[in-house]
This record gives sequence, structure tokens and C-alpha cells, in this order.
Amino acid sequence: MSKRRAVFLDKDGTVIENVPYNVDPSLIRLCEGAAEGLRLLARSGYLLVVVSNQSGVARGFFPESAIGPVEERLRTLLTEQGVRLDGFRYCPHHPDGRVAAYAIACDCRKPAPGMLRDAARSMDIDLSRSWMVGDIPDDVEAGRRAGCRTVLITGNGRDLSSSAPDLIASDLTEAARQILRVDASLDLTHRR
Repeated sequence: MSKRRAVFLDKDGTVIENVPYNVDPSLIRLCEGAAEGLRLLARSGYLLVVVSNQSGVARGFFPESAIGPVEERLRTLLTEQGVRLDGFRYCPHHPDGRVAAYAIACDCRKPAPGMLRDAARSMDIDLSRSWMVGDIPDDVEAGRRAGCRTVLITGNGRDLSSSAPDLIASDLTEAARQILRVDASLDLTHRR
């Protein structure tokens, strides 16, 4: 089995504090539990890949070029915590956008699975052995459509009753512990 496991991560509200449409790197802060949880997953051999809807581009709130500095700041914050981010994917589209080039229905905007599938192809990831972790139902649905197992982070106070994730956690540390526990039990079962 040559393909690798990954944990796909929503960015805003999961890895970093949610500041709507933020592209100011100085405002980026890791969520409580993010660094510890990501360290646990990375040490256990999971690739860590951010997949983020960035409809602010289509809506004309900021140019696509503003996303690069956000990614760079996120990578810096994680590196300072001993975590390497293996991939970063984003979708700049929204069908109701004001910027014509980005105002499209696409297969990458969550809940569509395009970003996860693209990363899986380019990074040799086995989606059936991977997880999608996010804080809204669209994250869970994107993971499900891609063939991943899913974790819903519930620390944001939203009504998430329609999500039906595989696991529920209060933050990334709890999500990581649950993922590791589930996969360890599955690995033991497959070895028997």
C-alpha cells in the first residue's frame, strides 16, 4: 500500500481563529489546541493539508494575490510550533461573486470535493484512509464526497446538527486523539 494518509484541514475556525475575509497576516492566530493536535498527527505520519474556501476573491473583497501572504504566515506560525504543513489548497470561486473570472460554480468550492481530490492526486494520498476536519457542515460534506472520514470541530457555537460527521471534537487536539485512536484500532483489525 504505497499511498499515504492525510488529514485535510479547514483553515478558518479550525486551524486559525476565524476573522471573516481576513487577509492581514498580523491578525492570524492559531486556534486553541491547533498546534498540539497537528503535532500529534504529523508525528504519526499523516500529511497535513489545508483546504480553504476563499470566496472573498470572487466577491471582490481582496485580490487572489493576498492569499499567498496568509499562507506564508500560517506556515511560519506552524513551523514555530514544530509543525510542517504539507499542502495548502484554496478555492477563490463563488457562483454569486462580483469578479467575473471567479464568479463560477466549480468543483473545488466546499462542499465539493475538488481540493481534496486534487491534493490526493498530486501527493499520492489514499482518500479512504484520510480524514477531513472542519468546523462547518460544508467541510464535513466535502470530506464525505471525497471518500474521507470526517471530524466536526464544535467549538464555534454554530448549529451543526445537519452535519453527521464520523467524529465530533471540541478542538484539533481532541480531533487528533480521536483520529489516532480510530485508526489504531482499524490497523489492529486489519493485521489480524
